[in-house]
Amino acid sequence: MTDALRAEDGAATPQTLEAGRLLFAGECGFVWGATKLGDLPGPDLPEVAFAGRSNVGKSSLVNALTGRNTLARVSNTPGRTQQLNFFNLADRLMLVDLPGYGFAKVSKDKVAQWVHLTETYLAGRPNLKRVLVLIDSRHGPKAPDEAAMKLLDQSAVSYQIILTKTDKLKPHELAASMKAVAEAIRPHVAAHPVIMPTSAEAGAGIAELRATLATLGKPAAIG
Repeated sequence: MTDALRAEDGAATPQTLEAGRLLFAGECGFVWGATKLGDLPGPDLPEVAFAGRSNVGKSSLVNALTGRNTLARVSNTPGRTQQLNFFNLADRLMLVDLPGYGFAKVSKDKVAQWVHLTETYLAGRPNLKRVLVLIDSRHGPKAPDEAAMKLLDQSAVSYQIILTKTDKLKPHELAASMKAVAEAIRPHVAAHPVIMPTSAEAGAGIAELRATLATLGKPAAIG
């Protein structure tokens, strides 16, 4: 485990790992898909949003975190998530799968509609606790990722970089990727300092990310 994972949010402690396990062992189900601002559900629960390029593995990560292979739709065709999908996790945290950016094979008008919806959601959602910006560990931040981070900086929305598909890299390659990403996010004022490497396929980093997200949800009921 890297020093970065030990820092800041204590993801490596037995207590936080257990808190994350218990949260994600709870019921989780799809509750709503929003295609326009009027469709958004009420801001009743803390929310964590998943953002990233269309082929970065957002749906796979949501499924790995929740232990449900078909909760979020996974497709070999990039850009299949065409709305804001809300998943209620144990009535303590709402997971929001955002439309991917970059490769959707739809009209420019449709893409513009998604962009407007997503940007308005990110800038104005009072219960949004953090945005997870997923970046393919093999490729690092691309221009669309930089644009997304700049938008989040301007909106003063806290976000954290989650590296995906780390099972495709050798240890020294992953270390180099994390170092490069750390340098890339240094100028971004709203970026969380801890970069989390994950693999939905191999399960690497999933327990640590669960622990981090548990700190953002409603406290567990006592008794």
